[in-house]
Amino acid sequence: MDDQMITIYVLCDETLRALGHREDAQCQVSDAEIMTMAFVSAQFFHGNFETGCSVVQMMGYMPRRLSRSQFNRRLHRLHQRFVQLFSLLSQVWKQQQIEGTYVVDSFPIAACDNIRIRRGRLYRDEVYRGYCASKRRYFYGLKLPLMITNQGQPIELFFSPGSLADVQTLQWFSFDLPPGSVVYADRAYTDYAIEDLLNDALQIRLLPVRKSNSKRPLPDHIHFVQTQQRKRVETTGSLIERLLPRHIHAVTAKGFELKLLL
Repeated sequence: MDDQMITIYVLCDETLRALGHREDAQCQVSDAEIMTMAFVSAQFFHGNFETGCSVVQMMGYMPRRLSRSQFNRRLHRLHQRFVQLFSLLSQVWKQQQIEGTYVVDSFPIAACDNIRIRRGRLYRDEVYRGYCASKRRYFYGLKLPLMITNQGQPIELFFSPGSLADVQTLQWFSFDLPPGSVVYADRAYTDYAIEDLLNDALQIRLLPVRKSNSKRPLPDHIHFVQTQQRKRVETTGSLIERLLPRHIHAVTAKGFELKLLL
């Protein structure tokens, strides 16, 4: 844990310096320390900021301690810096790619159970009620569309309403990939128009799993590769769900999404 904590701090500090980030001269706790405590809490304490900050302080890494409200305000102000840090890491992971293969999929993230929808305060609209076919249950909250490398490293993600179909979120991906890349997906992402557009404009092949009555069937060896690649994104999704706490305590939708991002 010590080595990981030091690595996280150095990464956050160097990233903020490279971005030209400026802090108030009166701050007793730096923004790099705030980001480090947030990452450590998400990684080791299921997103419990209070426990994470207490442990980091007891270990002597960050002697100064902010109150809960001060920490939350500072953390929310750094939301864009977290996004920029993830963007930089995704560029590094893409540069390390040799095969040029990627996988897209989405995962449901329930803000509350169906029976508690009337008392839910984070998301109130019907657009957030979705259905998870693999679990055969409805949920109320968000979906996490995710693109990963063939080694399981996430390079692009965002949040969408729970009721939005996977094929609709496909056009939200930036597809900032090198020419000649191949993107595998399941059959829910079948959209011939987007496939043709990506191939003609960016030289990127989008290969969803074909249905039995598809107008564009794929060879058996491609189907085998699709099956193997999709196991990686399912494994990544399982790891993400394992890191998330059973209940995410958040007062606002922005705070809920920030905890998910971490």
